[in-house]
Amino acid sequence: MRSGVVLLLASAACRPDQVEHLKDSKRIGIETANWEVKRIMPADLLRATRWAGDSLTATADTLLRRTLARELAAGGVARAAPFCKPEQYRLVDSLAKVMQAAARRVSTRPRNPANQAALPAAELTPDTMRTIRRPQQDLFAYQRPIVLNNALCLRCHGEVGKDIAAADYALLQKQYPQDQASGYRLGQVMGAWQVGLRRPGVAEFWTMKTRKKWKPHKF
Repeated sequence: MRSGVVLLLASAACRPDQVEHLKDSKRIGIETANWEVKRIMPADLLRATRWAGDSLTATADTLLRRTLARELAAGGVARAAPFCKPEQYRLVDSLAKVMQAAARRVSTRPRNPANQAALPAAELTPDTMRTIRRPQQDLFAYQRPIVLNNALCLRCHGEVGKDIAAADYALLQKQYPQDQASGYRLGQVMGAWQVGLRRPGVAEFWTMKTRKKWKPHKF
């Protein structure tokens, strides 16, 4: 009698309708893994610095191209020149705050003297080679060259009389009397993006980029 009861209970425990909750076990496992505390190695932080710097500066460059195209079409150099500050765009600034980063553009031949910086020639090549450093325990530094690869930029940074109209250059000189940022050709390096990132922001970006993604499947 007892053996019959045991068999009955065992068969009832194996009924398919009582294990349906296991069909999402993969999703649950991935979510659990995402919330596990993982040790981030120094090499991971350097890799994340490159990812974060690429993401931030690529966003800024894309917005700059779109903005300059719109403003040049609407009102020429006079209207577009004030918008050539992508590091100050609201979306770029918001992204930088999320990453705990500070971004700026520098050059050995700046238009604005505030952007003057000494940059080793070895770090300024048109192939957009990145330089990643960790100058302090909690601070990471990202740098990559700024290459003039958009013909629209020649309207303000090309050769005077050829790419830049005399009237437009007079306007630029009035605003920036110490201007050095003209005379460039397509493909030349104009300066560099420099981004400083705090360790917590880099670590969070690494976690976000490496987090597993659950892709639902049809059953």
